[in-house]
Amino acid sequence: MQPSKPKNTSPQDWHPADVVAAIRKAGTTLSRIAFEHGLKDPSGLSQALVRSFPKGEKRIADALGIHPMVIWPSRYETDGTRKLTGIRSIQCTAAMRQCNGNDRLAA
Repeated sequence: MQPSKPKNTSPQDWHPADVVAAIRKAGTTLSRIAFEHGLKDPSGLSQALVRSFPKGEKRIADALGIHPMVIWPSRYETDGTRKLTGIRSIQCTAAMRQCNGNDRLAA
């Protein structure tokens, strides 16, 4: 049987089990990180392992002493800023297309 890849993860990102293992090697747990940030349970941090959740990603990366882009490169641009997702990326793409179309008309 072939091992299954977690939903919504990119092949270039760390596997969720690797992130959890790194957290354990750092001497902490998702529950402890959640508690330190005033969260009642670690479910939000667990969600960051498999889908885009900037606050959770930052908290996990801070616990490991690295930038979230190291763990989830598919979610960040090369300069370290977040990639646009969802409706924001659609709106940005539409605005860019409109701008590019206007430039062609003006030239």
